[in-house]
Amino acid sequence: MAFDLADFSLASMLRCGRGVRRSTQNSGSLQAAADAIVRYLYTDSGTTADGKRACALIRSYRTFSYDRLDMAQRTYADERLRLPTANPDMKCLTLIASVGDEAEWCSPETSHGHRVIPLPSPEIVEQAPMIAQLIRQMGLDIDSVVRPQADIIPELEGKTYNVFHVEQALGSPYIPAQDDFVIPYGVRSVVGFGGLLRSGDLFTVIMFSRVPIGEEAASRFRTVALDVKAAFFRFED
Repeated sequence: MAFDLADFSLASMLRCGRGVRRSTQNSGSLQAAADAIVRYLYTDSGTTADGKRACALIRSYRTFSYDRLDMAQRTYADERLRLPTANPDMKCLTLIASVGDEAEWCSPETSHGHRVIPLPSPEIVEQAPMIAQLIRQMGLDIDSVVRPQADIIPELEGKTYNVFHVEQALGSPYIPAQDDFVIPYGVRSVVGFGGLLRSGDLFTVIMFSRVPIGEEAASRFRTVALDVKAAFFRFED
């Protein structure tokens, strides 16, 4: 069900939510559902005035403990962590679905950058401005993502979260790769939305948009986040 990201009105929000739910009807796993969602958002969000897709790139992430990563993901995390051994309980923000203008962006396995982001401590997360700002703007405490506590997970899981929103991507300290990505691909705004799963793991969808997205339009993705969460609900282990 197509919607207009350039004019993300209430009607567009409702169409987007229905599209998210429909796109995951035949999914057999959480990762398959995430893939269906990012592909739906990429193909059905409209175009720019010159006919390009409204988004240059859309990605979905979920946190996993290090000991739940496969060997390739662990190797990727180890290269970035640069420690002799990793804590098996360490949370890693892991790319589970991706689609975009370049072929290598259309699968987590072929994505070269940001495939696995180790989150060993709140202090280290602070050194990654986009990730730290994403967590904060969603209304979460960084420590609750890095070290989720079992006794408060039910309370956090039931919340409706805010969105990560950068209205002007060009020159923003929160959006990396300005020369390699933002400028050549015409990225105007960025919106990220998600929440916590029953396990206490964070999930998020991040849209890198060629059309400007204002604050009011961005806030409507809080509702879309609930549709994504409902799609993931039946696959949680």
